[in-house]
Amino acid sequence: MNHPSPSPRLPLARLWFVLSLTFAALYALLAMVRAFSADYVIQDDARQHVFWMQRFTDPELFPGDLIADYFQSVAPQGYAGLYHILAPVINPILLHKLLPLVLAIVTAGYCFGVCLSLFEVPFAGFAGSLLLQQCLWIQDGLISATPKAFIYPLLLAVLYHLLKKEVLATGLAVTLLGIFYPQGVLICSGVFLLQLFWSPRLPVSPSPRSVSEAEPRLPVSPSPRLVSEAEPRLPVSPSPRLPVSPSPLVGLVAGILVLLPYALSASDFGPAIAADAAKLMPEFLPGGRSAFFGEDPWRFWFSSRGGVRLSLEPPLMALGLLLPLLLKFPGRFPLAQKIHRDIAILSHLIISSLALFFTAHLLLFKLHLPSRYTQHSLRIVVAIAAGISLALIIDALFAAMQTIGGGKRKLWLWPIPALLVIVLIFYPATVKNFPWTGYTIGQFPALYQFLQQQPKDITIASLSEEANNLPSFAGRSILVGREYAIPYHTGYYNQFRQRVLDLITAQYSPDIAPVQEVIKKYGIDLWLVDGGAFAPGYLGGNSWLMQYPETKEAKDRLKANQLPAITQYLPRCTIFQTNDIFILSAPCILEGE
Repeated sequence: MNHPSPSPRLPLARLWFVLSLTFAALYALLAMVRAFSADYVIQDDARQHVFWMQRFTDPELFPGDLIADYFQSVAPQGYAGLYHILAPVINPILLHKLLPLVLAIVTAGYCFGVCLSLFEVPFAGFAGSLLLQQCLWIQDGLISATPKAFIYPLLLAVLYHLLKKEVLATGLAVTLLGIFYPQGVLICSGVFLLQLFWSPRLPVSPSPRSVSEAEPRLPVSPSPRLVSEAEPRLPVSPSPRLPVSPSPLVGLVAGILVLLPYALSASDFGPAIAADAAKLMPEFLPGGRSAFFGEDPWRFWFSSRGGVRLSLEPPLMALGLLLPLLLKFPGRFPLAQKIHRDIAILSHLIISSLALFFTAHLLLFKLHLPSRYTQHSLRIVVAIAAGISLALIIDALFAAMQTIGGGKRKLWLWPIPALLVIVLIFYPATVKNFPWTGYTIGQFPALYQFLQQQPKDITIASLSEEANNLPSFAGRSILVGREYAIPYHTGYYNQFRQRVLDLITAQYSPDIAPVQEVIKKYGIDLWLVDGGAFAPGYLGGNSWLMQYPETKEAKDRLKANQLPAITQYLPRCTIFQTNDIFILSAPCILEGE
């Protein structure tokens, strides 16, 4: 078979592809500058999902640690496995700072490929990829290098290989998605079912893969229109139905196999909390650590943990919502004829995501948070649709500017496409702190170094915010911390909550006996307190602690000038002090019996 010779326009597609990767790398490198701006830096979500992986480099860390054991148990196998495999070469804390660069570039490449598979205009691929990158770098997903960071490159990989009808690659991509972000496989399974049983006829051209699988995707001419006037238009009439590819079926089977272990295994910290029980807990009510119920309807359904959480930032993302409307006017937007009927896959992704979103609400919290099924996938859909819409609009403006004969040249339109491109490329310059990283920078290096010199099996009790940083920066176990107060699994949170209540009661008790009892009960070695911890305003300003009834009682005692008994031990039991943080020796406190 004679294959067509490479088109002279092919280098243009490569140029837009390289530009897509370049911008992704640039954003990631800007983030890395902040990641290495100090000795102790970690992303906020990584404090939960990465700290325990220091066990891979030193198995003696966090022995019998409830918090470390829990977050290790909920980590997807592929995610934990990647860090484990690389641990001998790269420390997990360091790796989580490097991974966003790789994930961003892979995401950009696959996003460009998906766009070009749906619409043979390389500029649209660049625009869609760039908009998705900008959207991700003002969110905390990709930068965290936690499981949710992997859904973007892997879900796009599934879509790309599915569109290419690459059976084995589709199955592999689904498997990888399942071991890194299982919820993504549920979304893909819905897409596969829709691909197999429902494919709406759209007024767009058929995929050129029906002509030749080996034929490369070719871009269209960039100037002065996004499509050459001499290039023949593809017909808009419906084409014969093409043979069904086995890729969706293989992907569905792979999805079932990869999810089967999750379905058959029981969590060591289960079961998931029931919705009725959660409605009675302050943790799930407004102001709580994991607020879910009680929000106003708009926030509840659109922006909270239970909401769709559709992001339209940067503003050009909103153009993605216009794509269905633009396709209804092919006369005004002639480049729409370049869109393949495979574009239906975006509709399938939306339908699958929303179906799982409402299912998660019905089965609350058995499928975890409903927003997990929409916030990531819809960002991808809207970014791709926005890139296509932007190309259609700019091409239509160029067409209007070049009207000759019956009409007049509308040269006054030329600033509009220029402005759109400027906004597309330079939007990050208008955003404060772009890229947004959510990095936490340790403010007390001397504290971390002191704790690193202590035995590896110690347990530190504290109600201070600084306690959240100690597992990551010092590699030592803490009894409780706001960052780890995740209430979705009762087997974990019932124990954790009891620890918090005991610690609040002990630290603010006018009697030393509760302090000594807590030390014995939990095997506490060190007690960390803030210097201002015994002022009434300290508790009132901590929304996490205020969700517990014991905190109100402690606050009332402080207002009544009843100093806690532990304050009497500050001078003689303090073994380390930096700024306004004190470390007390638990054995010293016990000597007061």
